[in-house]
Amino acid sequence: MTLTDVRPTDRRWKKRLAVTLSGILLVGCCIAIRYFWGAELASAGPRAAPASNPRQQASSPVAPVAPAQPATPPAQARIVATVNNEEITREELAAECLRHYGKDVLESLSNKYLIILECQRRNLTVTNEEVNAEIERMAKRFKLPVDQWLKMLKQERGVSAKQYANDIIWPTLALRKLGGERLQVTPEELQREYESIYGPSVKGRIIVCNTPQKAQQVLAEARANPAEFGNLAKDRSDDPSSASLKGVIQPIRRHSGNDQIEAIAFGMKDGEISDVIQVGGQYVIFQREALIPPRNVPFKEVQGHLEELIRERKLRNVANDIFRELQKTAKIENVMNDPQLSRQMPGVAARINGNTVTLRELADQCIERHGEEVLEGTINRRLIEQAVKRNNITITEEDLDREIARAAGAMLRPKPDGSPDVEQWIKMVTQQQGISVEVYRHDSVWPSVALRKLVAGQVRVTDEDLQKGFEANYGPRVRCRAILMDNLRRAQQVWEMAKKRPTAEYFGELAAQYSIEAGSRALKGEVPPIQKHSGQPLLEKEAFALKKGEISGIVQLEADKFVILYCEGHTVPAKVEFAAVRDMLYQDILEKKTRLAMAECFETLQENATIDNYLAGTTRSPKKAAPQAMLPVKPTASR
Repeated sequence: MTLTDVRPTDRRWKKRLAVTLSGILLVGCCIAIRYFWGAELASAGPRAAPASNPRQQASSPVAPVAPAQPATPPAQARIVATVNNEEITREELAAECLRHYGKDVLESLSNKYLIILECQRRNLTVTNEEVNAEIERMAKRFKLPVDQWLKMLKQERGVSAKQYANDIIWPTLALRKLGGERLQVTPEELQREYESIYGPSVKGRIIVCNTPQKAQQVLAEARANPAEFGNLAKDRSDDPSSASLKGVIQPIRRHSGNDQIEAIAFGMKDGEISDVIQVGGQYVIFQREALIPPRNVPFKEVQGHLEELIRERKLRNVANDIFRELQKTAKIENVMNDPQLSRQMPGVAARINGNTVTLRELADQCIERHGEEVLEGTINRRLIEQAVKRNNITITEEDLDREIARAAGAMLRPKPDGSPDVEQWIKMVTQQQGISVEVYRHDSVWPSVALRKLVAGQVRVTDEDLQKGFEANYGPRVRCRAILMDNLRRAQQVWEMAKKRPTAEYFGELAAQYSIEAGSRALKGEVPPIQKHSGQPLLEKEAFALKKGEISGIVQLEADKFVILYCEGHTVPAKVEFAAVRDMLYQDILEKKTRLAMAECFETLQENATIDNYLAGTTRSPKKAAPQAMLPVKPTASR
C-alpha cells in the first residue's frame, strides 16, 4: 500500500496517510443517530414558542453540564495555523474540510433540518434541563462524575462537551419523542432480553465450508475423530476468523443470532457433532462442548437496564424509519454536487424545503466537527511540501500514477498480461475507505511519492541484510507454545507450575487459563513458529536455545509483558538456493528499508518544525536547530 507502511509517530497523520479520515466513534445507539445529524444540533430544538425558521433556532445552543473551557482564539480567525512561519488560513482549512467531509455533513444537515421542521409541526420540545439530565444519567451509567465523563469523551473520542450535547444527546431525545409508542417495551421483549443476557449458553466450535460437498467430507472426518475437531477447523474451515482459533466461537445465547443454529446447539449433548447446517450460502458444522449454566441474577434487579437496552436498540431502527418517512415528502436540492445548479445559485450548498444552506454554513459545520483532525493533516502535508520545495523536487501526475501502479502490483494479483491491476486497486481503496479518487491521490499517494523522493538514494541493501532476510524466510524456525502475562509475579508462579509438569498438554492448559492474549488462550498457547531476525532478539535467542520439551525462562518483552515458551521442536530449513531468491529478497528488503527511511524523514521534519495550531491551542518548537535545507535522513545501512 502506498502509505500504510510509512509509520510516522503522529497518530493523526497515520490516519491521514492511510486515508482513514473516519468520523468520530460514538457510544451506544448514538452511532446511528449521529450518522443522520449535523454539527450544531441541540440549538435546533423547537422551544415553547418555536421560531418559523429552523436556522433561528440553531443560533442558541443548549448549554450542557460541563466544566469551563479554556480561552481559545475566535472561531472565525483568518489564520488557523502557522508552519515554519507559513500561514494556513481558515479558507484553506474550509476547502479541505469540504473536500473530505462536505458530502457527509451536508447529508446530516439535511436530516437536521427535516427533524427540526417535524418537531415544529408536532409541537415537540427538548429542553436544556432534559439534555443536562440525560448527560448526568449517561455519566452515572459509566460510574463517572459529569466532568470526568465529558473529559473522557474529549480525550478518547474527540467529542467536545458542546458537540456531545448538540450532536448526540439532543437528537437522541428528539428522536425518542418522535418515536413515541414505537419505542415501548413489552413484557415479552424483556423476558427474551433477560434470557439472552443472563440465561444459559452453549460453548462450542464450528467449521464453515463454502460447498455442501466439502462440508459432508469434513463432517465424516470430524465424526471419525471428534477429539481433533479443533485441528480440523484450523485446517479445513473456510472462515479465517474461527479457523485461526481452531473453530472456537463466542458462546451461543438464546434470541441473539441464527434461530436454526441456536435450536440445534441447545438440543445437542456435550461432545456431539451436528449435521451440516446451511446458513445463507455457507455450510456449518457445530460441535457442542458444554452448556454454560444461567447467571444467578434476579430479574427485578436488572429490569431497568434491560428496558434501556431494548429501547436503544429500537431507537436505531426507529430513527431510520423516521428519516425515510420524512425524506419521502421532503424537497431537497443538492446544489453543491450539481454543476448546473451551482452556477445558478453560487454560494449555496443545498435547499431543503425552501430553506437555504450556504457553502459558508456547510464549511463552518465541517470545521466545527472535523476541523482539528483535518488541520493536523494539513499541517503535516505542509511540512512535506516545504521539504519538497527546499530540495527542488518536482512531483508530476505521472509520478502519482506510477506510485499507484506500484501499490497495485504489491497488493493485488496482476492482470493476465502481467501488468498491475490499477483499476481494481483504486476501486478497492476508494470503496473501503469511503473516499474519492481525488482524495486518495491527494492524501495518500502524493505524500508517499514526496517522501520516497526525499529519501531517494539514501537506502542501501547490504550483504548482511540479504543473509538475514534469507535466514528469516527460509531458515529453521522454532515451534513453540507461549503464555503471555502482564505481571512478573504471576509469570513466576506459572513458570513454577509449568516446570513441575513439562508436557505440551499441561502447558496448553496453563496457557488457556493464564495467558492474557485471547488467541493463545483459545489455541492453548499455540503460536506461529518463531523465525530469526523477526524484531524480537531476546525472544529469538531464548527460543532457538531450547530443545524439544524444554521450557524457557521468563522473557520480558516490554515493561509489563512477560512470556514463557515451551519448545515443541524445530522446523527443517526450506530447500532453496540463495541465488534463486536473491533478487526477490533484495527488492523486498529495499522496499521495507525505504519505508522506514520515509517514516524517519517525516519524523525529522516534525521534530525540527515550529508549529502554532490556533484551532487546537497548541505550539510545537524544534527539538534542535534545523538547517536551511532539509536535515539529512540517517542512513539505514552502511553505504
